[in-house]
Amino acid sequence: TLDRSSAASDVYKRQILMLFVIVASLNQLGVDTTSLVAILGAAGLAVGLALQGSLSNFASGVLIILLRPFKSGDFVEAGNKMGTVKKIEIFSTELRTPDNKVIIVPNSQIMSGAITNFSRESTRRIDLVIGVGYDADLRHAKEVLKSVLDAETRILKDPAYNVSVNELGDSSVNFIVRPWVNAADYWPTYWSLMENIKIALDDADI
Repeated sequence: TLDRSSAASDVYKRQILMLFVIVASLNQLGVDTTSLVAILGAAGLAVGLALQGSLSNFASGVLIILLRPFKSGDFVEAGNKMGTVKKIEIFSTELRTPDNKVIIVPNSQIMSGAITNFSRESTRRIDLVIGVGYDADLRHAKEVLKSVLDAETRILKDPAYNVSVNELGDSSVNFIVRPWVNAADYWPTYWSLMENIKIALDDADI
């Protein structure tokens, strides 16, 4: 993609140079080129303004290729869009959403904001907030939560998970439940924990 863009740029440069040569030649022959130069200047300004967005996308595309904040196959949030990177081109980046939609994001939009790469690291932490009633036995509730985590084989032993009371809310005592998993296991483990924690708390009458 960079080679094609470079070749196109060389063509434009040669055309502009040829135009200057023609204008200079006409001037040497005694032809009044003042009006022609004014027209060409206005046209050049209009073209420059029209291409401003494209040039910004081009520069951002070069930065993405050089800095490599993500690569093809990474799951990212960039340009206020979220998806798996399918293709990185010089003017735009193609994302595919989990429900199989294709999003074409201008590179300038990506580089002008924060980029979150969910695939860069091999492990991720699941952050859950589980609320129990004020009449619940907190020690028992904590043991129930730990038993669910201990039974989930996809949770990593190192770093160890954390189960702690984090907040005394208006209507519940809120636990934070934070286990670590391999990045590829994040969502399957998240959904499994949500279901199994609810079942376990129901079985314990909490």
